[in-house]
Amino acid sequence: MATLRDVAVLAGVSVKTVSNVVNGYDFVKPENRRRVEDALAATGYRPNLGARNLRRGRTGFLALVVPELSIPYFGELAGAVLTAARGRGWNVLIEETQGNRENERATLASLGPHMADGAIISPEALEPGDLTDPTVPLVLLGEHTVDLPMDHAGIDNVLAARTAVRHLVEVGRRRIAVIGQHPRRGTAALRLAGYREALAEAGLREAPELIATATRYHQRDGAEAMTHLLDLPEPPDAVFCFNDMLALGAVRAAFERGRSVPGDIAVAGFDNTEQSAYSLPSLTTIAPDKTALARAAVELVHRRTSGTAPAAPEDVRIPFSLEIRESTTG
Repeated sequence: MATLRDVAVLAGVSVKTVSNVVNGYDFVKPENRRRVEDALAATGYRPNLGARNLRRGRTGFLALVVPELSIPYFGELAGAVLTAARGRGWNVLIEETQGNRENERATLASLGPHMADGAIISPEALEPGDLTDPTVPLVLLGEHTVDLPMDHAGIDNVLAARTAVRHLVEVGRRRIAVIGQHPRRGTAALRLAGYREALAEAGLREAPELIATATRYHQRDGAEAMTHLLDLPEPPDAVFCFNDMLALGAVRAAFERGRSVPGDIAVAGFDNTEQSAYSLPSLTTIAPDKTALARAAVELVHRRTSGTAPAAPEDVRIPFSLEIRESTTG
């Protein structure tokens, strides 16, 4: 394999100049940079990333901890994190926790500096006391109703939910239900708060029987919750679901009961997963910018590991939009 010295001889520059180009430093004369880049291509030089990371005191790995990769949102997010991390020279270790507190705590406990340079985590069950002494920089994804003193990136879940429910009101729905996990904390509590704010804003009464709890965020859970809602003496004419999987299950249950979507009941989801655009009917949904979220999270870890972050935790808000499709407008 070619060495830095081989490249330097071919380019007619010093080994230090080659090293500066390989490491991406800016203080190299344009002519020397061009000659080094030509020599790198000619020799097929590949840096020894393992040796480089050892010299820098790094592992070269970034950890991503999510509840379930089988949920499309987290699969799509993981892909975006992989792309963003490669841009910073990191490989990514991925762990899923099933949203279980003990799994989340055990995963964090295993993430010492010998394994990863930092971690991005989307927690569902962690308590503030679980994060008091992390051994690597942590970035939390999503808003949280408990005060966690860590860098975090996420959308405004209250506003996003309010936007979705406001749309259901605007298309003429008045008895609007919600399907989601028990809102004890985290994003579920925030999305329920947004739902309630939108009802109050429209002057609509909140009906306790229209809040349907799902065990998990799968299509089966959405279908079961929708079946329960359709069995009510006065069923809803619209449903806001806390993710797209629940919404797709709800649409299927409505179909099996002979109800049209959106004719009899409008359905809106959350996450804008790829499935939502190709379902029948296509799904109206809240669309977080997952690429921007992944980039922000990786940059937050980078700033912590490079010593360029402020002392106080950073909070990065990511934009979202409402994708209006057939499940609410026909």
